[in-house]
Amino acid sequence: MFLGQLVFSANDPRIDIMDNYDLVVDPQWLSWLSAKIENCRDVEEKLALRDLNDMILDVKKRVELSEAAKEREARESEDMERRRVEEAEGEMERGKALSGADLLRKAAAVDKAGITAMEDGMKNSDAAAGADKKSFYDTDLTPEIRLSYEDMCKNVLPPYKPGETSASIVVQYYDRFDAQFIKVLNERSANGDHDSQAVLDALAVEQQTRVNAATEALKEVLSKGDPMRMEGAIVKLAKEGRIDEPFLLLLEANADQARAAGANGPAELMMKLKKRATQEKDKQAASKEIKLLRQLLRESDANEREKILTEAFTPKEALIVPGTSANAAKAMEGDAPDQEKPMPDVPPPDFINACKAVLLNFGNLQIDEERGDLSTQIKLIASEAEVVATRIYGQGMTSREQQDRAWKEQTTSIFDLETLEIEAERRGETAPWANPDGGDELIPGFDADGRMRIGGQ
Repeated sequence: MFLGQLVFSANDPRIDIMDNYDLVVDPQWLSWLSAKIENCRDVEEKLALRDLNDMILDVKKRVELSEAAKEREARESEDMERRRVEEAEGEMERGKALSGADLLRKAAAVDKAGITAMEDGMKNSDAAAGADKKSFYDTDLTPEIRLSYEDMCKNVLPPYKPGETSASIVVQYYDRFDAQFIKVLNERSANGDHDSQAVLDALAVEQQTRVNAATEALKEVLSKGDPMRMEGAIVKLAKEGRIDEPFLLLLEANADQARAAGANGPAELMMKLKKRATQEKDKQAASKEIKLLRQLLRESDANEREKILTEAFTPKEALIVPGTSANAAKAMEGDAPDQEKPMPDVPPPDFINACKAVLLNFGNLQIDEERGDLSTQIKLIASEAEVVATRIYGQGMTSREQQDRAWKEQTTSIFDLETLEIEAERRGETAPWANPDGGDELIPGFDADGRMRIGGQ
């Protein structure tokens, strides 16, 4: 039953794995799944189960690495605190051994050093702040990061299958070469790994090839002359699958160069073309949820993100009547067809699930030094999405709250009955259950105590 839920769920399998993490990583269940894969005779079912097993092991590894990183950070924090306490205690012990004259000289030195430090700090505060903050490329690789890229290293480094080369492997896995993985390869190369250097060389060649292709594509766009025709050329490139990251970066670089030269008009044109190219690239996304997430990640203004989320989450009437057989029959009879319930472009639960899936796959990727890593940005967007969804649809309810609401809506309290009775008296009427002339028999067949009368009682 549980295996069927994982295989046929509409969610990303990794989300269902995380929601049932304790069960899927249970050694007995994993052994049962391995045995089922081994004994399966259906080829397609065997491939699907093997993919599911690989996903479970991948999620398990990521969770273990995350926990290991937290433990390491906690140990480092404890070590820093311990060293601070030891230094403070050592300073106290040295202070006890000083004579009165030594204490006065040290106090004067500390006072003078404090004034000098304040003056230097006022002069160089900006430089000091910049020095304390390390860029992404200056930060050290942690053991957890190295472990997280072990599988990727096995994929791109020798030994290769017959016919494979470092160049073909780079083309195959190009989209998975993120900045963190390149740092891992650079570190391995610096330690004497020639295979890693060969992959880096092949990556540089592939990057140059793609930049050359992007340059030719940009020349093709700019040759149209008219801005509207340029945008039309970009639409054509998108349909051909020729808009990639080098093309977008080339547009931005040309915009920056034009702006630096004082040519604001060409710079604005380049940014307009980049925006249109990004929009067209988003249309090629596999789902509306990923398209929306990309759009939100590019927007730095919280107010603009709120507008985008509101537009995506707000239910809209369908402009086209569904072409069902029932509607066709109603049209034949001259009746109005059934209209579908208004639906949003992106349902909020689907968007949140997409955010979870991206976090599981790319949460440690650093894409903006000022706004933080991808995990930080997506968590912020998810919290903003929850606020917008609550404003549109109301506060979500737990299962217990839904049960309480269902019970309340199907019953009436005595306080509601009392309110209705008072309102009836004000109108000069009598509520059916408050008939003063009914004697002790308020309801036929029952006495005043609510007991049913049987026979001649």
